[in-house]
Amino acid sequence: MRGVHAQIASLMAALVLAGCMQTGSELAMGPRSDLDAMAYGQPSYSSYPTASADSGGAISAVRANFTASPRNAYTATTPAVYAAAHTTAAHDAPYHLDAGDKLRVVVFGQEGLTNTYAIDAGGAITMPLIGAVAARGKTPAGLAADISARLRNGYIREPSVAVEVESYRPFFILGEVAAPGQYPYVPNMSVESAVAIAGGFSPRAKRDSVTLTHNAGRTVVPFGTSISPGDTVLVGERWF
Repeated sequence: MRGVHAQIASLMAALVLAGCMQTGSELAMGPRSDLDAMAYGQPSYSSYPTASADSGGAISAVRANFTASPRNAYTATTPAVYAAAHTTAAHDAPYHLDAGDKLRVVVFGQEGLTNTYAIDAGGAITMPLIGAVAARGKTPAGLAADISARLRNGYIREPSVAVEVESYRPFFILGEVAAPGQYPYVPNMSVESAVAIAGGFSPRAKRDSVTLTHNAGRTVVPFGTSISPGDTVLVGERWF
């Protein structure tokens, strides 16, 4: 009887051991779920089986959306598009002409009309054949269109005209700087660079802000503010 009990106990132990080994094998070799594959990529052991049936539910929808718009494409391109759009908008403002600007006017095929013209105090340029042409407040492209229209009226059948700014009208800086006065404008100037051109601050200068006159409007601005041709910068005096 004792031998029979020993055989039964040995058989049960063998069955339990076989079950544990089988369970451990399934845990080690089981495939990743679809969501794991989407988050981390396909496993390197691609020969192992994957899910046998796809019911077409939420996981299928997530898989289709993931395939159509991968994460890398979104994160890599969106900031670049925004930065480019933003950079372009900042430099799109057209330049408006005024007295003191010098323009290069090119009339193609007409050497007698192609020349450099200065906008006079009245806001006009004077050209052969057509005389004075109003320029104040216009863009270079707008002025080119007006010159073309005037030449087409009895002078040239199909004129082709281009206008560009050869040199800008000056800016003015007054008040507590070493050398106040009128200076040539350079593109992308700021109040700070204007002060530097005028020799820097005087000992009594107010150094935290200035008064900027632009298009007849007067505003107190910080030193990083951009200025335009024809602007007047006034550096005030500090009282302590």
